[in-house]
Amino acid sequence: MAQKIFAFSIRKDEEPYVKEWANEHPDIDVDYTDKLLTPETAALAKGADGVVVYQQLDYTPDTLQALANEGITKMSLRNVGVDNIDMDKAKELGFEITNVPVYSPNAIAEHAAIQTARILRQTKVMDEKIAKGDLRWAPTIGHEVRDQVIGVVGTGHIGRVYMQIMEGYGAKVIAYDPFENPELKAKGYYVDNLDDLYRQATVISLHVPATKENYHMINADSIAKMRDGVTLVNCSRGALVDTDAVIKALDSGKIFGFVMDTYENEVGIFNANWEGKDFPDARLNDLIHRPNVLVTPHTAFYTTHAVRNMVIKAFDNNIELVKGEKADTPVKVG
Repeated sequence: MAQKIFAFSIRKDEEPYVKEWANEHPDIDVDYTDKLLTPETAALAKGADGVVVYQQLDYTPDTLQALANEGITKMSLRNVGVDNIDMDKAKELGFEITNVPVYSPNAIAEHAAIQTARILRQTKVMDEKIAKGDLRWAPTIGHEVRDQVIGVVGTGHIGRVYMQIMEGYGAKVIAYDPFENPELKAKGYYVDNLDDLYRQATVISLHVPATKENYHMINADSIAKMRDGVTLVNCSRGALVDTDAVIKALDSGKIFGFVMDTYENEVGIFNANWEGKDFPDARLNDLIHRPNVLVTPHTAFYTTHAVRNMVIKAFDNNIELVKGEKADTPVKVG
């Protein structure tokens, strides 16, 4: 009997790559749905040996139990983050889990770099002026990227690509990471601590995971340590930023501009169409309409290159789990 993999929440843009993988693995039965994985939809995977998933919803104990009830404990994520998985329940049920930790660092880094340059050059303000027929220059004067001190928090795959792009502009780049990259250390990029980075940087870009230790690492206290007129960039995780503290700093002028691709309350709001409807989050609505804030709905990753890699790698991982082989990118469970 052929082994089967079932995939949840497959979007239209992912379908070609699911079919590509299925065509290259004719011995594997592949099926999928556009529905998210929930306790109710888990039954759609009945008869499968493993599942491929991606969603912002939590993988709750009930959801994991529903999969286990179908005899499925091999789960491969098409994304990096695992903070929405109830790991205690996953361990109890004997789940094996994989993720895709590196699908396209360039996708996120490019987006962060583009938005950094846009906020410095005030393109949002200028675009809105031009759309109204106002073609005057002043007072919408830009800042050159090469004049900035770019502080990069987190020097993993994405952070390092962002650093390269910023150096391409001619900017000075400094970095902080408790786990220092030897090559970057040898070149003298690292400062001793976050306070040093806050004190020096005119632009601060976050490239770290959402952990308990990193929760609201950008808060009133850390912002107070930053230079006046700092630009803040968050294309990592919404939980890193105390949004209310950032809003106060935007109001006071302490923060010149804010780039946000993630938001701490984004689940159920991002990747939905609110046109002609009551917007569900007044705080986010306020940020969206500020001239010095650039909001994108968690789309930094969203490129054809990245989406293909996420799908193909997740299916590769899952079939390794299903066959009892060692997966390339396992996630520690529990």
